Amino acid sequence: MSQTPTVKNIVLVHGAFADGSSWSKVIPLLQAKGYHVTSVAIPLTSFQEDVAATRRALAVQDGPVILVGHSYGGVVITEAGNDPKVVGLVYVAAFAPDAGQSIVDISKSFPKPLGMDKLVPQPDGFLLLSPDGIETAFAQDLSKEEKALITAVQPQTAGAIFGAQPTQAAWHTKPNWYIVASHDHMIAPEQEASMARQMKATTTTLPSSHVVMLSHPAEVAKVIEDAATSAK
Repeated sequence: MSQTPTVKNIVLVHGAFADGSSWSKVIPLLQAKGYHVTSVAIPLTSFQEDVAATRRALAVQDGPVILVGHSYGGVVITEAGNDPKVVGLVYVAAFAPDAGQSIVDISKSFPKPLGMDKLVPQPDGFLLLSPDGIETAFAQDLSKEEKALITAVQPQTAGAIFGAQPTQAAWHTKPNWYIVASHDHMIAPEQEASMARQMKATTTTLPSSHVVMLSHPAEVAKVIEDAATSAK
């Protein structure tokens, strides 16, 4: 008797102003359920390089993949998710542009989040999020120690990524899930809900800051598990 195999490979893509440790609480929860988990270290130097890093991670997976993106990572998975190994997409408080749309384009008609005023431009076109920005807008519901760690590991992020435009939006052809963070100060929650509706995503709303995978890891892991068991 043949059975449809459950998707066992999970590939996680972090967002801007963050690194792979964003997923440090979700990874062990998924591993404990038997999933093979890869957290991609996207360089945040350009959209093209971030997509290329994600594609390299997909290339070494031994079967179908659920591809997960947080924040700007949503733009990356929108492009990289066209890979034939990807059978489902999970957006975690993430941008979900259509083809030919940038973060700037899709954010114009929504309230400006608090965190956008906490960015510190660097001389070479890169950006940092200020410690105050992490404290009040990025991770306001985490402990003091967790905020300090996020600040310590923060990479500089190329400002150009906010103008990047996917060439093809994978969410048109792949099943997708969306987690709205209702206390998000980096992306307007209204925008998150709107993007989820546009994609016809299976949507979960959590009372969280932008870093929902750190403040609500069990709930985030559950959505990823649901995607893995639902996708074919």
